[in-house]
Amino acid sequence: MPCGRVCRPGIHSSSSTGKTAPRSLLSCSAPPPEEPSSNRTSCKPPVRSWPDCGSSDQRKMASSFSRIVSGRSRAVLLASLGAGTLAAGYAMTDSAAADEKRKIYPQHNNCMASALTPAIYAKLRDKLTPNNWSLDQCIQTGVDNPGHPFIKTVGMVAGDEESYEVFADIFNPVIADRHNGYDPRVMKHPTDLDSSKVTSGMFDENYVLSSRVRTGRSIRGLSLPPACSRAERREVERVAVQALSGLKDDLAGRYYSLGEMTEEEQQLLIDDHFLFDKPVSPLLTCAGMGRDWPDARGIWHNNEKTFLIWINEEDHTRVISMEKGGNMKRVFDRFCRGLKEVERLIQERGWEFMWNENLGYILTCPSNLGTGLRAGVHVRLPKLSKDPRFSKILDNLRLQKRGTGGVDTAATGDTFDISNNDRLGKSEVELVQLLIDGVNHLIECEKKLEKGQDIKIPDPIPQFKK
Repeated sequence: MPCGRVCRPGIHSSSSTGKTAPRSLLSCSAPPPEEPSSNRTSCKPPVRSWPDCGSSDQRKMASSFSRIVSGRSRAVLLASLGAGTLAAGYAMTDSAAADEKRKIYPQHNNCMASALTPAIYAKLRDKLTPNNWSLDQCIQTGVDNPGHPFIKTVGMVAGDEESYEVFADIFNPVIADRHNGYDPRVMKHPTDLDSSKVTSGMFDENYVLSSRVRTGRSIRGLSLPPACSRAERREVERVAVQALSGLKDDLAGRYYSLGEMTEEEQQLLIDDHFLFDKPVSPLLTCAGMGRDWPDARGIWHNNEKTFLIWINEEDHTRVISMEKGGNMKRVFDRFCRGLKEVERLIQERGWEFMWNENLGYILTCPSNLGTGLRAGVHVRLPKLSKDPRFSKILDNLRLQKRGTGGVDTAATGDTFDISNNDRLGKSEVELVQLLIDGVNHLIECEKKLEKGQDIKIPDPIPQFKK
C-alpha cells in the first residue's frame, strides 16, 4: 500500500482553509476587474463570469444565481455566525432551497450542479488550497458544460491533492453521487493488484476484438493538470521519463514527446488508439487542461505497444495495458506488473503517488478516484444492442457502454466499448473480475439471441459488500 500523508476528507484543520479566495465566480452583474499578478499565479487558468458564457439561457441562469447570492457581504457575515444563522438569512427551508436550485440549473445535468447549493457556495467560495486553487476553478468546467450527450458528467475537477480536503463539502456529495453512495468520510478504499486472483479471463474472440486496462497516477507535491504551471508540468515529464527508463524485459521501451512528433505521426497513434487526442473536448478545455499544448506532453510505450504511459493529459500519468483479442487475463497481468514496477521506480527517485485511505489514488476528476481503473473491451453485440433490455442489463451488471472512439463518441454499428462503471470502493481485482463476468454474460445473451432463445435481465450487482 502506498505510503504518505493521509488527507482525511471532511476533516479540516484551520491551516488547510486559512487562505482567502480573491473573488467569486458568481458575481455576475459585471465582469470582475483583472487580478493583480501578486494575487494569482500566472499558471492558473482565468475563471470567467457567467455573462461571458454566451447563450441567453446561461445568462438567465447566471442572473438567477446572482439574485440568490448578490448580498455577498451579508452572506459572508451570516456565515460567520454559524450554519443555522446562514440558513435563516437565506430564508429557505430544505424544500424551498430545492425548488430554488431547480430554477438555478434548469439545463445542467452533472453531479456538481446537483450538489452545489447557495449555502455550500457561500461557505467555500473564499477558501483556497495551499496552491491558491479556488472553488470557482474547481467548478468552472461544470458551469460551462451543462450536460453531455452520452453520460452524466461530474462537472468539477481538483487542482491539487488538497482540493479534496479544503472543498470536501462539495466534493463529498459529488463523489457519493458518481460512485453509487460511497461516503469518503467513513469508508475506506481497498487496493489489490494480485492478478493471479482473476479467473475466466479469456473472451470468445468471435465477439471481443480488443482488451484494455488503464488507470491514472498523480505525483505528490505537484499541482494537477488543471492548475499546474509550465515548470510543474515539465517536472512531471522529467520525473516520469527518468523512472520509466528503468523498465526492463517486456516492459522496456522509449518515450516520444508530442512536441517532437509530426502531425502525421500524432494522428497515426491517435487513430490506432495508442495516443490521447488533442484537447478538443470542452470538458478538458474549460478545466484548463489544454494550456501550453503540446508542451511536456508525450507517450511512453514498450516495444510491442502493449504497455503505454500517457504523460500530462488529464492526469500526470495514465498507465495502460492493451492488446488485440480477448485475453483480458494477460492484459491485466501485464498491467499489474507494470504499474507496481513504475511505482517502485518513482519511489526510488524520492517521489510518491498521491493516495489516502478514504479516496484511494488521487486523480484530477472525482470520477477516477480510488482505483482509477477502467477495464474495457471492444465487443460485437449486433442482436443484444438492439434489444430494449440492453441498457437495463448493463446497469445491473455495473457496466458502461461507449463508442469505440471514446467518451465523446456515440456507438456506431454493432461494436461497443464496454467497461466497468465503478472505480471507488472496490479493488482492482474485483473490478476486473466484474468486467470479465459481465462481458461473458453479454456474449452468452448474444449467442442465445442468435439462436432465437430468450434472455433474462440479471439481478443487480451490489456496489459495496455488506
